[in-house]
Amino acid sequence: MSLTNTPSSERVHIGFFGLRNAGKSSLVNAVTNQELSVVSDVLGTTTDPVKKAMELLPIGAVVIIDTPGFDDVGTLGELRVRKTRKVLASVDIAVLVVDAEKGISDDDKELIELFKERKIPYIIAYNKADLAEIKTENKNEISVSAKDKKNIEELKELIGTMLNSKKEKYILADLVDRGDTVVLVTPIDESAPKGRLILPQQQTLRELLDLHCKPVLCQPSELKSTLENFKEKPKLVITDSQVFGIVSKDVPEDINLTSFSILFARYKGDLDTLVKGAAALKNLKDGDKVLISEGCTHHRQCGDIGTVKLPKWIKDYTKKEVEFAFTSGGDFPEDLSDYALVVHCGGCMLNNREMEYRLNMAKAEGVAMVNYGVLIAHIHGILKKSLSPFKNLTKLLED
Repeated sequence: MSLTNTPSSERVHIGFFGLRNAGKSSLVNAVTNQELSVVSDVLGTTTDPVKKAMELLPIGAVVIIDTPGFDDVGTLGELRVRKTRKVLASVDIAVLVVDAEKGISDDDKELIELFKERKIPYIIAYNKADLAEIKTENKNEISVSAKDKKNIEELKELIGTMLNSKKEKYILADLVDRGDTVVLVTPIDESAPKGRLILPQQQTLRELLDLHCKPVLCQPSELKSTLENFKEKPKLVITDSQVFGIVSKDVPEDINLTSFSILFARYKGDLDTLVKGAAALKNLKDGDKVLISEGCTHHRQCGDIGTVKLPKWIKDYTKKEVEFAFTSGGDFPEDLSDYALVVHCGGCMLNNREMEYRLNMAKAEGVAMVNYGVLIAHIHGILKKSLSPFKNLTKLLED
């Protein structure tokens, strides 16, 4: 990804769903004005979700997702339908493509119920209007023709209109003011990507510049001298969670401290719930299973935080022989009932919708979930200090 590209996690995810041969792929190609998906009269041509990051007017940076037919059959068909269901976790808006000649089927109705259940805004696009005209009655319905390009621009406008109601979110805009100095502690060790900063650091830095703040970057070993050189104390220190314990010792009590992981836990999901999840550590017993999940995939280092450091810290803190399972990228269990605790990364590579879905799944199954940064701060005894910028959460800890 170049520095000028919008990360996939920050793009609007638009999913196209429907039955085989309803014209999903043809409509995707018409909307994107590209041959993004293979089109054929053969049932089940789309066998896996097809994703494409692009700029789509009037919406902006998007990820278009073309899915297999929801009525696919057989052993392979069931796997394809399962993949289609999985896509629902990440879509910000769904386009249900219905064959205008056949009308809405029971499978279409099932998809609509899934959209409603997961609170996904959706549009019903009656395709093949060149063969059969459908009189639409609701604001989220539209008659289109992928073949004749009828109402394609109107469909894009409708998607944009329905997305405009989304509330814009910020990483830390409510925590700083124009002109504030903010120190970013960014370790450069064997786990740091060569020649660049990791995504949370990039995005935080960019937002601080947009807010006309004065970001200062340093490594942990230079933090103490950096703070001593300021005539006026910085408004905030943000650190990589792995060095929380070291950094905390060098940050005076009158300077707010937090981590990139905690900021992204709030930005992507529900920080209150994740803070409460830290309390589940004391309830772990011998033989309990803990799921450690990362939203990205990367080459594992010998000191990898997810598979090496976190398990060791948890065992040292709890003094229990717990078992660990690991997932990364788009993999996340459909059933969490085997786990006593879920420990999740900040989710910088996942969009808000997917992080909310994972949080809600854990809540529904009564499984505690905590974030990397929150857990590390809790284990090091500095959770209250690391939440100092969030006044409502420090009060939560006191209560």
